[in-house]
Amino acid sequence: MHLSDQGNTPMSSGEISAVLQLGLHAPKKLQKSLSRLVSTGKIVRSRKDKYIMAAPADLVTGTLDVLRSGNAFLAPASGGEDVFISSRDMGTALPGDMVVARLLHESLSRAGDSRNGKVIKILERGRHDIVGTLASTGKFLYVVPVSPNYSKDFYVPDSAGAKPGDRVVIRFSSWLNKHVSPEAEIVDVIGPASDPSFDTTALVRHHGFRTDFPTAVLAEAESVSTLMEEPGERLDFRKKFVMTIDPDSARDFDDALSLERDDSGNRVLGVHIADVSHFVRKGSPLDKEAKARGTSVYLPDLVIPMIPEQLSNGVCSLKPNEDRLAFSVFMTLDNGGKVIKSEFAKTIIHSKVRLTYGQALSILEGKKDPSVNVDGTDKLLKEFHAIAQKFRSERFARNALNLDMPECEVVLDKSGRMTGVRLLENDISHQLIEECMVAANEAVARELANEGMPIISRFHDNPQPKKIEDLQATLAGMGHQPGDLSNPSNLAAFLTRTADDPLAHSIKIAVLRSMQRAVYTAQERGHFGLAKAHYAHFTSPIRRYPDLVLHRQLTEFLCFGKKNSYKKDQLELIAQSSSETEREADEAERAILEIKKYRFLQQQIDTDKVETYEAIVVKVSNVGLFVELIDIQVQGLVHMRKISGRFVNFDKKDMSLSDGRKRFKAGDRVNVYVSNVDFEKRRLDFGLQGQEGRASGKPGRKRTGNNPGKKSVSGKSGRKRFSNQSRKRRGPSKKR
Repeated sequence: MHLSDQGNTPMSSGEISAVLQLGLHAPKKLQKSLSRLVSTGKIVRSRKDKYIMAAPADLVTGTLDVLRSGNAFLAPASGGEDVFISSRDMGTALPGDMVVARLLHESLSRAGDSRNGKVIKILERGRHDIVGTLASTGKFLYVVPVSPNYSKDFYVPDSAGAKPGDRVVIRFSSWLNKHVSPEAEIVDVIGPASDPSFDTTALVRHHGFRTDFPTAVLAEAESVSTLMEEPGERLDFRKKFVMTIDPDSARDFDDALSLERDDSGNRVLGVHIADVSHFVRKGSPLDKEAKARGTSVYLPDLVIPMIPEQLSNGVCSLKPNEDRLAFSVFMTLDNGGKVIKSEFAKTIIHSKVRLTYGQALSILEGKKDPSVNVDGTDKLLKEFHAIAQKFRSERFARNALNLDMPECEVVLDKSGRMTGVRLLENDISHQLIEECMVAANEAVARELANEGMPIISRFHDNPQPKKIEDLQATLAGMGHQPGDLSNPSNLAAFLTRTADDPLAHSIKIAVLRSMQRAVYTAQERGHFGLAKAHYAHFTSPIRRYPDLVLHRQLTEFLCFGKKNSYKKDQLELIAQSSSETEREADEAERAILEIKKYRFLQQQIDTDKVETYEAIVVKVSNVGLFVELIDIQVQGLVHMRKISGRFVNFDKKDMSLSDGRKRFKAGDRVNVYVSNVDFEKRRLDFGLQGQEGRASGKPGRKRTGNNPGKKSVSGKSGRKRFSNQSRKRRGPSKKR
């Protein structure tokens, strides 16, 4: 483009058109091209609607990920290292905004960071509708956002019928001066913030999820089921032994497994994925809606599917004892379990057995399950297990990161109150499915990459050097000296070495926080965490749009060779959109779990029925003990004054606290009770059971299991002053 020859001289679209001598009908096409280049971060549009190349002007375009501290990271639309933005350099930007930032000179940047910036322009507001709680100073009305990532409250001119303490939906109006509050108006009232039954509704509205499908989409979903009778040319696999393994509560089944021997005696592992692309055709209303949604959303009491249930729980679901259309990956294994050949085919299957993870685990542990009565199931399952564990060991041998950990699932009553938690272990039954799916994803990505076809890759970049430095400091605070973790083999070895450490869960959380976020991209990139050179998502087209696109591309490859109806810039836009919708879904899932847990703990204070929990000391500082409740997987602080009635000394060299009688270090197990819940800042304060300084003289009730109590009530989330996850889970493979 001519802009690259202009250096730091911006040009208007008219000037560009004149230089390039474009025709009369070119301005619209030029404007479309310029807008696309702006969205990818390659060029920047100035305030006077002129354009300039981003890199020579030290400008970066991207989306803001705002932290609870008020600082932010800007993820460049063009890829590359994130840019740190301090709270003082945010201007009037809000979470999720697409902005232009100018890279700061080293003398102005935060010490130790390689890329720092300052927001100079807001291109697009990330969220116009925001959910929060209405509050009043007596003179002014304001709304406290439900997300603690907003450092400012919003001024609203009137209550629109809402009462202080109500959850409301506000629509952003303006924010011209960072020293005053942003302005908004109330557009809807959800209900009392104290009512837990409104939690999910609040999060759904805040994140802009659509729970209903348009009429045209539902009509098409009803009609496309007839395509089951028009399967096209397929490999008939119905007489083969195929099985599915899914969670107990699963309603849709998008993958199945088989195992055979070829003429040479080699094992052939079949991974059969629901052929959603047969029913959801490119450009159809169904496809456009799936593309806009990008992903299914899994909340504790609500699933928002990417495609209507007529498909996801109907003809696309690989239900047992029914004919179903699949897209299959056949991986031939040598005697050592290594994949030596991969083949792909459209198939029609008839699953013989449906196992839950619990049933599969029972069989793999050598127990007889009378509910599983199909001959050959036990033997086949154990063969799958052996293959999966071989895949797993080879992955870790290539320095893949073992970040598997229990998933915390909250249990709710009919009113939306948390009544307990279940910790779902990543046991060998889950690993069986995960490893087979990872292998299939890799096989498809490698095949198309080797053929030179651009695809949407699942990209996980190497961690940034500064994040690794911060990680090493965090681990030192936990009492570990892991060495140089910038070397992938050292990081992988450290995770293996600390697998049975008392702080293993906290270590993995710290490592995860130091990692780059896995995203979708049209560039051929690798996956750091999985140690894969080629990786893409293929195995969940029911709930992830990039998988559906990859199915279509593999179909075109099998039928027409290298023909590809998706241009690379189209793939990049889909990748960018899918990354954003995935991030939104992840944030909502985390937020609802956090809110439910905080409500549950607040209830104990409100009803004076405080429980005692076993916790592990994650970090020791001169402020107190940072601990994690083992049963509930939440962290908080035991302040110095809650540790002992005696003077408590902090030993920086030993990273310990001592009152002269007892010493506390990272990794210690302690019994704690909740003393304060701060919904606004999402902070928890704990006290040590039996220590002086306890707020109440009544002893907490000892927790004996994973069911943390009875019903809950709301915590209070208003500010004192006016200041401007039945659902289907795949564990780690869902994000990988």
